[in-house]
Amino acid sequence: MHDARIDALARQLVRYSTALKKGDKVLIDLHDVPDSIGLALIREARAKGALPFLRIHQSRLTREMLKGADDAQYSVISKHLLAEMKDMDAYIAIRGGYNIAESSDVPAERMKLAMKHMRPVLDHRVRKTKWCVLRWPSPSMAQQATMSTEAFEDFYFKVCLLDYKARLPAMNALKKLMDATDRVEITGPGTNLKFSIKGIQSIACGGQYNIPDGEVFTAPVRDSVEGFITYNAPTIYQGIPFDGIRLEFSKGKIVKAEAGTKTKQLNRILDSDAGARYVGEFALGFHPVIREPMRDILFDEKIAGSFHFTPGQAYEDADNGNRSQVHWDMVSIQRKDYGGGEIRFDGKLIRKDGVFLPKSLAKLNG
Repeated sequence: MHDARIDALARQLVRYSTALKKGDKVLIDLHDVPDSIGLALIREARAKGALPFLRIHQSRLTREMLKGADDAQYSVISKHLLAEMKDMDAYIAIRGGYNIAESSDVPAERMKLAMKHMRPVLDHRVRKTKWCVLRWPSPSMAQQATMSTEAFEDFYFKVCLLDYKARLPAMNALKKLMDATDRVEITGPGTNLKFSIKGIQSIACGGQYNIPDGEVFTAPVRDSVEGFITYNAPTIYQGIPFDGIRLEFSKGKIVKAEAGTKTKQLNRILDSDAGARYVGEFALGFHPVIREPMRDILFDEKIAGSFHFTPGQAYEDADNGNRSQVHWDMVSIQRKDYGGGEIRFDGKLIRKDGVFLPKSLAKLNG
């Protein structure tokens, strides 16, 4: 039986998130997902007069390619993918997966090589196209979220079909506040950070680029970060799961990084290049339906009452000049049930225990 929620999601992606117009060329990039969402996207794009193009991936085949990644090979792959992306006006990616750790045994040097070659494709997509990326529900994701498959599917569609547009005024109020801020202070269990965001633009994210969405992001002045942070949300990067990451900063640089038994792997990633030990993004998350982490960053970075502090590449729209092949969104949750915490802008308490205090931001609390 056809699920009408799939049609609703395709409609939102085509008509709101990427706002496709007649004649737009859109690349529909599908990773381990059922035909139903691909069919819905193709039909919805055509209904708007857009021209759909299709790429289909399978994670086990991608893993096999990565395990034997060769510089000459990925140079050619990157060349062709970049040429294709340059022909596109828009990009919609639906990323499923039966095993979140599928690439965990890919040698680090092979992964690094592939990421280096894919960076120009990613950069062009982000900078030059209308784009939206989202995950697709699977039993593996339900297991990560400790939910039944049916319950997770219901959760997924509630999250993705949120009325993002109705929250834009409050998001824009937070953006305006962040744009006017110099000093940020964040405190909580295992965390005491100070940094500046002066002069760096903030971006309100209301469902135009990622689904799920619900954040306002900027970047710290590159060398301004001082102090330490302990992330209480689990994360996964390059197929490797991490818990309890703790970072120490001096003059913006991560000078000490710990993750229990994964400390060596953590530092190996942070040593990928010079920019990986500096922070490229600071963001506040506030999706009212997403409350628990599940090692899926497109969900976890939007958790209600959270913030993320991201080692690696800065976004061009909120640019502190940091460049890296790494962009690792690490999340800390500051609600009372996660130990609480406070965020101050220029000395004023803005959020306490995950709750925004200014009246103009109240709609971001639920």
